[in-house]
Amino acid sequence: MTKNFITIALPKGKLLEDSVRLLNHAGIDCRSVEEDSRKLMFELTGSEARIIICRPTDIPTYVEYGAADIGFVGKDTLVEQNLDVAELVDLKFGYCRFVVAMPEETKPPKLADGSYDLSVLNHKRAATKFPRVAQMFFSERGMQVTPIKLHGNIELAPRVGLAEMIVDIVSTGTTLRQNKLVEIAPIMEATTRMIANRVSYRIKYERIQGLAEKIRELI
Repeated sequence: MTKNFITIALPKGKLLEDSVRLLNHAGIDCRSVEEDSRKLMFELTGSEARIIICRPTDIPTYVEYGAADIGFVGKDTLVEQNLDVAELVDLKFGYCRFVVAMPEETKPPKLADGSYDLSVLNHKRAATKFPRVAQMFFSERGMQVTPIKLHGNIELAPRVGLAEMIVDIVSTGTTLRQNKLVEIAPIMEATTRMIANRVSYRIKYERIQGLAEKIRELI
């Protein structure tokens, strides 16, 4: 393999189509990458590249350890995992938001500015798939909230007394409404990012930076 050969980690699921389309426009011929294939690795000989398909939450690990030179991954995953990778470009797709949500009947009172009084949540519990994000948000406000890590169906937690609130990602808010939860505080917005292994970025700087600049121009 030449110095210009790169391995790109792309996420399974809904972000794959946008990722492949963007790489095609940037000059990486990804027409052989099939979303519904069971294949997890595609050699793109004409583009001096290889595509590997990973779970979104695994992509920062593949990149940090050098199994992939670059990867496309959500900012939410980057913040939660806090791994040592270089963040190069905001790709502007895969938009979602982190929020704090509670049952409608137990939501805090509102302050004069229209926001909810979060101080009443001090020393409470928050069910979440993202304990680091939750901890950072409340710690920055001088609050002690205990994150309880769950892997799914976190909307159930306030209903059965496991936690008073949840910290989760929302896009449309439909799931919150269906479970009679209301957003009480925004935390952060997240989109998909292009990241790179720090050693690869130095060794293959011209190839990786060149691709990053093409993508930035397209966006």
